[in-house]
Amino acid sequence: MSTVVAQSLHVFGLRAHVANNIFFFDEQIIIFPSGNYCVKYNMDQKWQKFIPGSDKSQGMLALSISPNRRYLAISEIVQEKPVITIYELSSIPCRKRKVLNNFDFPVQRFISMAFSPDSKYLLAQTSPPESNLVYWLWEKQKVMAIVRTDSQNNAVYQVSFNPQDNTQVCVTGNGMFKLLRFAEGTLKQTNFQRGEPQNFLAHTWVSEDKIIVGTDTGRLFLFESGDQRWETSIMVKEPTSETKNLEKIQESESLIEFPTISSPVPSHEQVILASGHSQLVLPQVFAIAAYSKGFACSAGPGRVLLFEKMEEKDFYRESREIRIPLDPQSNEPSQSDKQDILCMCFSPSEEILIASTSKNQLYSITMSLTEISKGEPAHFEYLMYPLHSASITGLSTCIRKPLIATCSLDRSVRIWNYESNTLELFKEYQEEAYTISLHPSGHFVVVGFADKLRLMNLLIDDIRSFKEYSVRGCRECSFSNGGHLFAAVNGNVIHIFSTTSLENISNLKGHTGKVRSIVWNADDSKLISCGTDSAVYEWNLSSGKRQTECVLKSCSYNCVTVSPDAKIIFAVGSDQTLKEIADSSVLREISAFDVIYTAVVISHSGRMIFVGTSVGTIRAMKYPLPLQKEFNEYQAHAGPITKMSLTFDDQFLLTVAEDGCLFTWKVFDKDGRGIKREREVGFAEEVLVTKTDMEEKAQMMLELKTRVEELKMENEYQLRLKDMNYSEKIKELTDKFLQEMESLKTKNQVLRTEKEKQDVSHREHIEDLLDKQSRELQDLECCNNQKLLLEYEKYQELQLKSQRMQEEYEKQLRDNDETKSQALEELTEFYEAKLQEKTTLLEEAQEDVRQQLREFEETKKQIENDEDQEIQDIKTKYKKKLRDEKESNLRLKGETGIMRKKFSSLQKEIEERTNDIESLKGEQVKLQGVIKSLEKDILGLKREIQERDETIQDKEKRIYDLKKKNQELEKFKFVLDYKIKELKKQIEPRENEIKVMKEQIQEMEAELEHFHKQNTQLELNITELWQKLRATDQEMHRERQKERDLEALVKRFKTDLHNCVAYIQEPRLLKEKVRALFEKYVQRADMVEIAGLNTDLQQEYARQREHLERNLATLKKKVVKESELHRTDYVRIMQSSQRKAETQAEGEAGAMHGA
Repeated sequence: MSTVVAQSLHVFGLRAHVANNIFFFDEQIIIFPSGNYCVKYNMDQKWQKFIPGSDKSQGMLALSISPNRRYLAISEIVQEKPVITIYELSSIPCRKRKVLNNFDFPVQRFISMAFSPDSKYLLAQTSPPESNLVYWLWEKQKVMAIVRTDSQNNAVYQVSFNPQDNTQVCVTGNGMFKLLRFAEGTLKQTNFQRGEPQNFLAHTWVSEDKIIVGTDTGRLFLFESGDQRWETSIMVKEPTSETKNLEKIQESESLIEFPTISSPVPSHEQVILASGHSQLVLPQVFAIAAYSKGFACSAGPGRVLLFEKMEEKDFYRESREIRIPLDPQSNEPSQSDKQDILCMCFSPSEEILIASTSKNQLYSITMSLTEISKGEPAHFEYLMYPLHSASITGLSTCIRKPLIATCSLDRSVRIWNYESNTLELFKEYQEEAYTISLHPSGHFVVVGFADKLRLMNLLIDDIRSFKEYSVRGCRECSFSNGGHLFAAVNGNVIHIFSTTSLENISNLKGHTGKVRSIVWNADDSKLISCGTDSAVYEWNLSSGKRQTECVLKSCSYNCVTVSPDAKIIFAVGSDQTLKEIADSSVLREISAFDVIYTAVVISHSGRMIFVGTSVGTIRAMKYPLPLQKEFNEYQAHAGPITKMSLTFDDQFLLTVAEDGCLFTWKVFDKDGRGIKREREVGFAEEVLVTKTDMEEKAQMMLELKTRVEELKMENEYQLRLKDMNYSEKIKELTDKFLQEMESLKTKNQVLRTEKEKQDVSHREHIEDLLDKQSRELQDLECCNNQKLLLEYEKYQELQLKSQRMQEEYEKQLRDNDETKSQALEELTEFYEAKLQEKTTLLEEAQEDVRQQLREFEETKKQIENDEDQEIQDIKTKYKKKLRDEKESNLRLKGETGIMRKKFSSLQKEIEERTNDIESLKGEQVKLQGVIKSLEKDILGLKREIQERDETIQDKEKRIYDLKKKNQELEKFKFVLDYKIKELKKQIEPRENEIKVMKEQIQEMEAELEHFHKQNTQLELNITELWQKLRATDQEMHRERQKERDLEALVKRFKTDLHNCVAYIQEPRLLKEKVRALFEKYVQRADMVEIAGLNTDLQQEYARQREHLERNLATLKKKVVKESELHRTDYVRIMQSSQRKAETQAEGEAGAMHGA
């Protein structure tokens, strides 16, 4: 084996057409196919680790990762045979666990795979025409079951396991949705497919028994246990006028040829090719990914929809939209999102969604961002950087910077940094780019486009052309090692240009076929070229002549390089050898062992040679070249390698291929013989900036600085103003609070002094009262004693008098009883009258109150005035009555007091009088009861007044609320009036359209009436013709009858003539018989003329009849044609009327909805 070793460091590219081409290994690491590798990429730390494909692999077809993230299954084609390789991801580096390559059933390739939930079983689907579904116990390489999923050669797109059940699997394809269960060594279908067959492109399990399935017509189905439970259609939001642009994209993509074996996903290729112009309008669901809240699905080009499960139902509703953003670097930014999303997956925490597209791009989005964007669609971001989407045709490096320049058939030029593994610059153009060369300084690039050769500056943020040459279809170009010259190929002519004067200084002519490769020697004195004409030429640039040449008719050369000392030329071509050429002759030919070498490069030290093959592998050899098979071969690309290059320090090998991937390799020689070249000067950090850009940026910076200064000053001024305002407010509040505190202290002191004074005065007053009470008590005792003595004496005297006066009092008592009864009756009548009057007054007041309530409903002001007046009147009335009653009460009290004084002096004599007083007291109690009832009435009236006041307040409050509501309603009315105006503006053109359509309908109705009239006229014509036909038939019958009569006459005439012939020998009798015949058959002399006329009439009759029959046939055809035209016109009129009616109804519904 060779001592020259290459280690893959980084890859820029994606194989989008591998089935299930992206998934998460953990929260930060993703796995995707690139070239002939699977790449483990850490999104945070940006490192890559590689899982190489099988030796002699012709490309990956499908991937699958186990649910426990331990195993990775890769479906490949190795030497025209299908192979499934299972890698153990947990080991470092990843090692092969099992290789499934011996099959006892027919298989061309495996197009889809899936691991069981416990990762023990593997499900694999083969391609048509076999279309077998294989159920493996992969650890033991044992086939548990095999079944044919389709017998009609329909495409099968995806297979999967139930996430909770090892025995249940799902298969979807064109017209196929099958659920199968593994039991007793066989896979049996458990569902029955109902309805119209759909082209099911993708599916995913959302629960143990529910599957979401998408079709090529934008329809989504939810199946539960095989039965359809829910269906929805994805609406297309792009106008159909863009389908032309889509067709252009498809035409441009048709120029890009991917290897057929490496494109196993028919869901993109077959559907796009099979669908016509109308199919482009429908969104195709190429990918569905489930997560905890629902699922995400692709919904046409550049669009992903998120569906969330509804809480109360087992259905899903669209919640978010995510789009691929427009690319400002693209030559057509509007077309950058017109790429189909082929695969999607969520991170384990469901925080990140990653999608791969049909243009080999990787996009990601953080799910939390989709929650922020309310209503507006969220947008994807590039996961790493924009990648090439077609075959890379050009590759170049420079000396002063760690840059790689590539160009591709996707019409883009990209500048990569192999030190930081990033994309520095990227720009798309209108034409395809075939070749590129980077100036040694890293500041310029020359690119060969389909129409021109362009010399361009690499600016800080742009690739800008500054010189164009009319070199059409330039397939090769190269800067000299010193950078002062560059060569460009135009067919079989090599043009040499000066980098300083930008002029064409020489043209090298000599090749008879297309030049395929050119290379400069170390001192730029010579140029070596090779081409399809089997020639390798060495050109002397000083003279412009061929210095050496080597022509082999059997080989079409692909690439050429030269040793550092410029003595030996290495060339590769179609004859499967590596040629070592010196002095116009082939020194050695090293066999390629059944592959074609497409590229060759030699290190600057001259110790290492690397060649690229047509199967995508790289071979590393040491120099001098070995005679035996001594080289290291590495699986690299999934297509023929187009270009190879080594960096100036011989540390890195760069390779590009038709699969659109760029690989960087770390190269070294195990012997270490002077390979590593130390850099004396580090990489340059200078960049090009145009003067106008600098001036614009300086002007912008100046404006921004000025703006910042203005904002600073404005903010400082605002802050000072706020500080001053706040300090003033604080000072005012402090002064206010201090004043209030002082006043409160003063009040407190005053209140304390007043309290002390009041305490002293209260104590003095209590002492005075106590002294006064004691004195009054003594005085009363003395006075009472004296009074007792006096009273006792009086009692003695009065006792005598009482006996005398008892009789008088009895008499007076009887008189008093009579007067009392009379007074009682009078008082009863008087108070009953009063009570009646008050009840009437109360009823009147109540009536007035009801009247006032009714009047209050009409006007508030009048009610208040009337109520106040009535309340005042009632108050004055009742006050006057109360005063009268109080006076009478006082008067009665005075009388009872006098009576008591009289009875107290004669207690024994006035026992019966006391009864009278008690009765008077009872009357007084009654009167007091009446007074109390009147007071209650007054209180009731006061309460009623208060209630009325409260009612008035409530009414006022309600009036205020109604006014407020009225204001709001007026505002709403204003808004609605504005909306109504807007809607009227919208409705007016609709009404005009409706008016125009009504006029069209009237015109059509008039036309229809005209057609009806024509039909009636035609029917009349037909009836007339039928009558004529019947008359002609009758005449024909008469003529036939006449003909029969004439034939009978002729027959009789012949018979009579025959009888006459019997008298031929007897002239006399013959004459009589002939005369008799004449008399019998010829009645008139003009019978001959009549017979002639009858013949003419018959001919005329026949001619007229033939003419009428022709007219009748023509009219019948015309009637049939007119009826068909009338029917089509009638259908068209009815359809247009129906459409107009529907349009009018929709317009009215829209207007009502807007209102």
